[in-house]
Amino acid sequence: MIVWAAPAHRPLLRQPMTLLALAWLGLVALGVLLAPRLAPAGPSIVDPAHVLLPPGQGNPLGTDFLGRDILARLLWGGRWTLRMGALALMAAVGLGLPVGLAAGSLGGRTDAVLMRLVDALLAFPGLLLALAAVAILGTGLTAVAMAVGLAAAPPYARVVRSIALEVRGQPYVEAARAVGCSPWRIAVRHILPNALPALIAFAATQLGWILLNGAALNFLGLGVPPGTPEWGLMLADGRGYLRDAPWASVFPGLALTLTVLAANLAGDGLQEALQP
Repeated sequence: MIVWAAPAHRPLLRQPMTLLALAWLGLVALGVLLAPRLAPAGPSIVDPAHVLLPPGQGNPLGTDFLGRDILARLLWGGRWTLRMGALALMAAVGLGLPVGLAAGSLGGRTDAVLMRLVDALLAFPGLLLALAAVAILGTGLTAVAMAVGLAAAPPYARVVRSIALEVRGQPYVEAARAVGCSPWRIAVRHILPNALPALIAFAATQLGWILLNGAALNFLGLGVPPGTPEWGLMLADGRGYLRDAPWASVFPGLALTLTVLAANLAGDGLQEALQP
C-alpha cells in the first residue's frame, strides 16, 4: 500500500523563492546543455595576447591568466560540476537506501549493527570523510563523486530507517506479515514506496552540500586534471590573481554560490511540498 501526499505542484506554486531557485537551476542546466552552441570555440583556447582582460564586449566575463574566455569555461565547467554532483547523489542514495531499508525493516540485531556503523561514519565531518575516501580511491572525477557520495550516505540511511520504522507498524504491513510475506517483500512492496517522497525531498536538500564539497575537493586538486573547466578548479586557478583580476575567481565562485543556494531553496520547497 502506498500513501501519497497532496499534489506537490500546489505548494510549490505558492513559494516564490522556490520558483526562483528552480528557474536558476533550469537556467544553469540549459546553459550546460547548450554550451557547444553558446561557446563553440571551447573552453581551452589559449590566447596569450588577451591575458587577464576585464569583462567587456569581446569577453563578457573577461579572460583568465592564459587568455581563456571565462564565460566559455563556466558553461563547459558546469558539465563537470553537475556531473560530479549527479554521480555523488546516486552513490549516496545507492549506499544509504539499502542500509536504512534493511535496518528499519529487519530490526533487531541487524538494525543495531548497521546503525552503529552509520553512527561511526556520522562522527566524522563530511569533508574529512570525503578526503579519507579520496585517499583510498585515488583522484579523478569518479573517485571524488564516490567519496562525496560515501560521506553523504549516512544521513540517507537515517532518513530511510526512520520512515521504515514508522511504516512497519501500519495495519497493512501487519496484514502482509500475517499472510506470510517475507521481510524483504514487505520492504520493497510497502515500505520503500512510502519512503520515496521523503528520500527525494531529502536528496534535493543535500544536493547543495554535495556540489559544495565536490568543488572543494577539486579546488584542492584532488579531482579533475589541471586545466579542466570545473568551477572549483577555476576558483583555484584564479586565486593568485584576486588583486589584479578578481573576475577570474569571482564569476566561478558566484556561479557555484548561486547554484548551491538555489539547490538548498528548491530542496526546502520540495520537502515542504512532499511532506506538508
